[in-house]
Amino acid sequence: MTPSPTLNGVHHVAYRCKNAKETVAFYERVLGMEFLLAIAENQVPSTKAPDPYMHVFLDAGRNNVLAFFEIPNSPPMGRDENTPQWVQHIAFQVETREALLTALAKIKAEGLDVIGPTDHTLFESIYFFDPNGHRLELAWNKGTPDQYAELKRVARDMLDEWDQTKKAPQHAAWLHVTELSHSPLRTDLVDG
Repeated sequence: MTPSPTLNGVHHVAYRCKNAKETVAFYERVLGMEFLLAIAENQVPSTKAPDPYMHVFLDAGRNNVLAFFEIPNSPPMGRDENTPQWVQHIAFQVETREALLTALAKIKAEGLDVIGPTDHTLFESIYFFDPNGHRLELAWNKGTPDQYAELKRVARDMLDEWDQTKKAPQHAAWLHVTELSHSPLRTDLVDG
């Protein structure tokens, strides 16, 4: 059997944009991303289709790259109308809660609508949209190693149960308990 490849991270993630210049300016101004490079062709290298495009790449930190394509000869971009807007999103990590709150103030000062901070127990997030309609999330991780270990421990059981029932398994219900007496580290409360 041929072994699976050894992956070394995500090279880049690419999305469509309405206007490459406007998109680069937004990510530079609002999120402080560095514009790394642009690639433009009149023919798609992989398919050889005659379809001019501008492909821009931005530094999302820690060797992560976010890229966009402007493809002017295609119909106007839309979104998957069968999927709620909150589902498809790009989430970026910030180092501290203070950084999250500073970003919140900056994004509001840009005149953008922001949801949050939203407490997800393991992390806190804020949500907003870029000029292309892509939902963005900034998240600050606050979970403990024990919490992440417990979630990893029950992950396969949760997935198997979901696959059978299509109802939320309760293995990690402790994520939604707010009372200190119901600590996620109390094993009598963790469904296993």
